[in-house]
Amino acid sequence: MKPAAFDYIRPGSRREVCELLHRFGDDARVIAGGQSLMAVLNMRFAQPKVLIDIAGIEDLRYIQRHRDYLAVGAGITQAELMEYPSLADEVPLLAQAMPWIGHAQTRNRGTVCGSVAHADPSAELPLCLTALGGDAVLESHRGKSRKVPAQEFFKGILTTAKRADELLSEVRFPLRREGESYRFREVSMRHGDFAIVALAASISGNRAELSVGGVADRPVRRSLHLDENLRTSLNDFAWSLNAQDDAHASAVYRRHLVRELGFQLINDRPTEEDNFHAPQS
Repeated sequence: MKPAAFDYIRPGSRREVCELLHRFGDDARVIAGGQSLMAVLNMRFAQPKVLIDIAGIEDLRYIQRHRDYLAVGAGITQAELMEYPSLADEVPLLAQAMPWIGHAQTRNRGTVCGSVAHADPSAELPLCLTALGGDAVLESHRGKSRKVPAQEFFKGILTTAKRADELLSEVRFPLRREGESYRFREVSMRHGDFAIVALAASISGNRAELSVGGVADRPVRRSLHLDENLRTSLNDFAWSLNAQDDAHASAVYRRHLVRELGFQLINDRPTEEDNFHAPQS
């Protein structure tokens, strides 16, 4: 299929983007890399009247380290973030997860904020943002902005707290915290496919924060106390995710992966790979 007819606008500033979103509302969609949106348009799941291309807006193209978070602007591609020199030191969970995202070709075009805005429950970047307790920054008409925590931003399958007149201008990933180790695992049909189950963990002392993607309708995070029965806690977590059968895996298999991979992820002794482990692309 081909997309329904739409007008194409390439604004020159983020202010102009917000003005256009204010004007067109639900009739507009923002495109940056287009790796997720174009598939949706081609299948006519979305039929906007206006497509607003932000790829050429320079003041949305930045990666900036702040005191306690790494800010990534809406124009930054996944490949650019992956190549950020100190990513493994500053946000090690991202460094572990990003090689699992699609393939080199899609990472060269797809943007970080675009993946977060798309909110596919199997995608790695929404999972990492949730696992780290990051934030989404939304901008609207007349320079208004608001910060939304990841656990409030993702509402369901392809659904977020972003309003029709808002631009997701930035995502913020908290920096590595002293004494924490970070671990990521994913199971998919082939490398680069969407995850059947993906798990991200941050571990400190006798506490682990475990987040799961690919099972519920959004990434889900839970605190686990390691001095309790870990297998029982993981079983309870697995059942709470409301897993469903689909063409790729059964609900039974997904719960099994949450229990078994979760136990391996948390219970393994820390190694250097906890800070950076990447599959071969």
